Amino acid sequence: MTSDNTTLDASAPRLEVDTLIDDPHTRIVVCCGSGGVGKTTTAAALGVRAAERGRKVVVLTIDPARRLAQSMGISELDNVPRQVKGVDESAGGELHAMMLDMKRTFDEIVEGHADADRARAILENPFYQSLSAGFAGTQEYMAMEKLGQLRANDEWDLIIVDTPPSRSALDFLDAPKRLGSFLDGKFIRVLMAPAKVGGRAGMKFLNVGMSMMTGTLSKLMGGQLLRDVQTFVAAMDTMFGGFRTRADATYRLLQAPGTAFLVVAAPERDALREAAYFVERLAAEQMPLAGLVLNRVHGSGAAQLSAERALAAVEALTDRMAEDSHADTHADTGTDPATDTGPAPDTATAPAADTTPPPGRAENNLEATGIVDLDGGKAGSRTAGSPSPAAAAEHVTPTSPSAAQLAAGLLRLHAERMQVLARERRTRDRFTALHPEVPVTEVAALPGDVHDLAGLRAIGDRLALNPTATDD
Repeated sequence: MTSDNTTLDASAPRLEVDTLIDDPHTRIVVCCGSGGVGKTTTAAALGVRAAERGRKVVVLTIDPARRLAQSMGISELDNVPRQVKGVDESAGGELHAMMLDMKRTFDEIVEGHADADRARAILENPFYQSLSAGFAGTQEYMAMEKLGQLRANDEWDLIIVDTPPSRSALDFLDAPKRLGSFLDGKFIRVLMAPAKVGGRAGMKFLNVGMSMMTGTLSKLMGGQLLRDVQTFVAAMDTMFGGFRTRADATYRLLQAPGTAFLVVAAPERDALREAAYFVERLAAEQMPLAGLVLNRVHGSGAAQLSAERALAAVEALTDRMAEDSHADTHADTGTDPATDTGPAPDTATAPAADTTPPPGRAENNLEATGIVDLDGGKAGSRTAGSPSPAAAAEHVTPTSPSAAQLAAGLLRLHAERMQVLARERRTRDRFTALHPEVPVTEVAALPGDVHDLAGLRAIGDRLALNPTATDD
C-alpha cells in the first residue's frame, strides 16, 4: 500500500538526494549517525544509485558485519576496491566497494614513509602490532587515512564513506586529532629523548632525568613493554610529523566544499537526539551538512482512519459480538432471553435412574479379575463401529473466526500502526523544530531485510522520494 505518511511538513526543507549525487562537484559523501540506524545500507544504496546515474563510485565501509558485501553479491571485501557486478552501467557509471582493513592501512603508511629496514623494524615491533590492531581511535583514524588515499588517487569521482560503528557517532571526527596528538605528544617525545641523545649520554639522561618516571612506567607497563615502546618510538621518529600533517589534511578535506555529510537516524527519540547533537557539532566544526536521512519510517494506506476511531470501532464490534452470542445461546435452548429466568427443577416427581446392569453383563465391564471386553456391551453401545472419542476429537475442526472477529483484529493492528506513526511524527517534528534549516528525506520501511542489489535500489528510490516507493 502507498505510504502516505512519509511526506514532510511543507515548512521542512526537502533533501534532494539525486541533485546531491548528480552534482560533479560532490566528491565525498560521509554517512554518519549512531549505531543501528542503517548507515551501511544507506551508503550502499547511494553508491548503487549514483553509479547507475553515471558516476564512478567507490563505497568505503568500516562495518565489521560485512552486510555490504552480502548485499552487493561480493564474496568478501578487503582493503582493495572491488568492482560490483550487476550494476546497470548504461549511463557510464561504475561501482566499487571495499572494507577497511585497519592494520593493513597502518602498515601501508609505514611502508610508504620509511625505508625497508626501518619499516621492517616497525612492523615487527610488538607495541606497534598492538597499536595498529586495537588502539582506541586507530580504526577511525585509518578510515580517514584511507579516505585521503582514495581522494588523492583521483580514480573515482565519488567516494561514499560508511563511518565506523562507534559507541559515539562523533568518534571518527576526533580520532585523527586524537591519534595524531598521541603519536606527536609529550609522552612520546619524552620516550624519544633517550634515543635522540644517543649512547652513554642518552643513558645518563635517562638515569638522571627520568629514573623516577621510567621506574613507575616499568611497574605499570612492565619492563619489556616499555622497551618495546621506546624501540617503536625510535623507529617511528621520522614519521611522527607525518601523522599530524595527514590528520590535519584529512580534516581540511572533510571541511572542503566537495564533501557532504549525511546524518542517518531512525525516527526514535534517542537516535534523533544524537543526530541533533551531530548536526550541532558539524556546524561548530564548519563541515558541510547536506541533510538528514530519516530511515525506516512507517506509513499507512488508511491514514484517514485514526487510532481512536479504530479502537472505538473495535469496542462496538466486541459489544455486538457479545450480544449476538447471548442471543444464539437462548435460541438453542428455546427460551426467550427477555423473559427467561432459568429452569425450576422438580425433583419430587422425577423417576429414579435404574443403575442395575442388564443380565449377563458385569457392571461397567468390571469383574473381580479386572477389566474385561464384553462383546455384548460393545455391540449395544451407541459408539459401536465408530471411532473412539479421542480419535474423533482429532478430526474436530476449530470454529473459524467470524468476519466481525477478523475485522476487530485488523482494526487493533491498524490502531497500533497509527500510534507508531503518531509517535514518529512527534519525534521528527521535535527535531525539525530545533533545526529548521536542515533538509530532510524520509525512507519508508521495507517489509524485509536488504540482502541484494534489488533491495538497495528500492532503498535508493525511497531516498530520492521516488513516487513509486511503497510501504507494506
